[in-house]
Amino acid sequence: MRLTVAQALVRYLAVQFAERDGQRMRLIRGVFGIFGHGNLPGLGEALLRHKELDLPFYRFQNEQAMVHAAMAYAKHMNRLSTFACTSSIGPGATNMVTGAAAATINRLPVLLLPADYFANRFPDPVLQQLEHPLDFDASVNDAFRPVARFFARITRPEQLLAALPQAMRVLSDPVDTGAVVLALPEDLQTEAYDWPEDFFEPKVWRVRRPPPEPEAIALAAEMIRQAERPLVIAGGGVRYSGAAQALARLAERHGLPVAETQAGKGSLPWDHPLNVGPLGASGGTAANALAERADLVVAVGTRLTDFPTASKTLFQHPRVRFVGVNIAPWDAHKMGALAVVADAREALVALAEALEGHGAAEPYGKEIAEARKAWQEELARLTEAGGSLSQARSIATVNRFFPEAVVINAAGSMPGDLLKLWRARDPQGYHVEYGYSTMGYEIPAGLGVRLADPSREVVVFIGDGSYLMMNSELVTARAYGLPFVVVLVENRGFQSIHGLQRSLGSPEFGNELRDFRGEYVPVDFAAHARALGAAAWEAASQEELERALGEAKSADGVRVVVVHVDPSQRVPGYGFWDVPVAEVSQVPEVTEARKRYEEAIKRRRLLF
Repeated sequence: MRLTVAQALVRYLAVQFAERDGQRMRLIRGVFGIFGHGNLPGLGEALLRHKELDLPFYRFQNEQAMVHAAMAYAKHMNRLSTFACTSSIGPGATNMVTGAAAATINRLPVLLLPADYFANRFPDPVLQQLEHPLDFDASVNDAFRPVARFFARITRPEQLLAALPQAMRVLSDPVDTGAVVLALPEDLQTEAYDWPEDFFEPKVWRVRRPPPEPEAIALAAEMIRQAERPLVIAGGGVRYSGAAQALARLAERHGLPVAETQAGKGSLPWDHPLNVGPLGASGGTAANALAERADLVVAVGTRLTDFPTASKTLFQHPRVRFVGVNIAPWDAHKMGALAVVADAREALVALAEALEGHGAAEPYGKEIAEARKAWQEELARLTEAGGSLSQARSIATVNRFFPEAVVINAAGSMPGDLLKLWRARDPQGYHVEYGYSTMGYEIPAGLGVRLADPSREVVVFIGDGSYLMMNSELVTARAYGLPFVVVLVENRGFQSIHGLQRSLGSPEFGNELRDFRGEYVPVDFAAHARALGAAAWEAASQEELERALGEAKSADGVRVVVVHVDPSQRVPGYGFWDVPVAEVSQVPEVTEARKRYEEAIKRRRLLF
């Protein structure tokens, strides 16, 4: 079959499928892109020619945004399907590097197809080519190498015959997945080759569910039986493996409290009696108190980064032990854990069977209930009516109006506030990118989630700082009829990092949205949203917010609710995060902050 490289690539992607538990879906659902001279004659022509292949194309406004949208789609599809993203050579390609890093760090599959310089090197140098004095074949696309799970520069047509199956293997592998980058020289995309016809036969990539080793399950079960104060941590692996029901059965049968990470929130419904809420630096009083005294921690599908572990200061029991249930061996072994290397659902089912007849002691059950009750009372205090409108009250109000929606966020103070305050009913209802905490992820993610599930309302929370970075995809949402609600919290700048700045003893510097005179810069966000085609409302009080949300809920299309909040009303922290403070300073407040920091890090536990 004689096709160009780009035509062969498109035809191949259109017949790739992922399958798990008998459920089959397209591995590459479509293509996001922005065309330039590097990909228009190749991939652009191929996508136009092969419209019958049901590989839809969506034109975005920003290359980073389209990677974020592909990430969000993949996350909502539990990593069983994703989109490809194509860009031209040069700045279009490097705009995708941040998205690639976010995808790889969050372990979400995305396929990136940046154009590259001429493979034949006859036109040399060309527009946007990086010239390196010691590396003749260097390209700006080499910037993808450290942030990709698989990278290949395709310089001959037949290289696709080996590279494409490897790319699909990585995209469909629950351990190795992340950003896959195939750099495609602009001349090569248009070059023809005689391809074997069977290369384009439909291919099914079965997503594996490795079972746990019986010996590891037996040891883990015995550790739980011996523990007086066990605690389960639910991470993203619970969501991606579809293990929420298995987790609930394990917790209920054996009286195990379950704490949540950002990626694992919603694994148990918020009102489940054994859901003790978030833990760590962004955690609450219940989970953190139980974690501090836990003698056994069962970490399920979590990387145990600095936030859930409070920078390794959280677990203070002198004989605390860990069980790591994870499909990735390097995660299962963290914190010196007994490693149960397996799919989360398979491991939890096996663990429940091995614990048959075991239940938690009654005093511990009472302590769990009391800790949970105290935490719910604290949440009620944070969101109670009265006074000026705060971010916390805004979140609670939106949650009340949209209880079934998918909530989206990524950066600033809102991930921590949402983790504490949002009442998630299921894993799919909470969607926060916090592996990379990428400002600008939020609105593109709304597109991705809408494409994944058109039936469910989507609410995008975003601060004014992130909104100013990447708001252009409101136009994309309007163009393709992908409606969602944006709750734009206007607090005059980067208030999250401003709060951290003040906690370290420094006054405001470089974070609030102020001009050279120190005055706040007025921005009419509602007018801006309307200019991009969205319906918009503003609210500066509880009554105005409720009225705006009610109207937005009954409206269609892209809707933006600008909420003016008091930035001084912040949700307090209940855990430690290791951010070093200047060891020497002439500022007394910094010196005091350094003393507090040195006291805090004395609690760090080096667990191997």
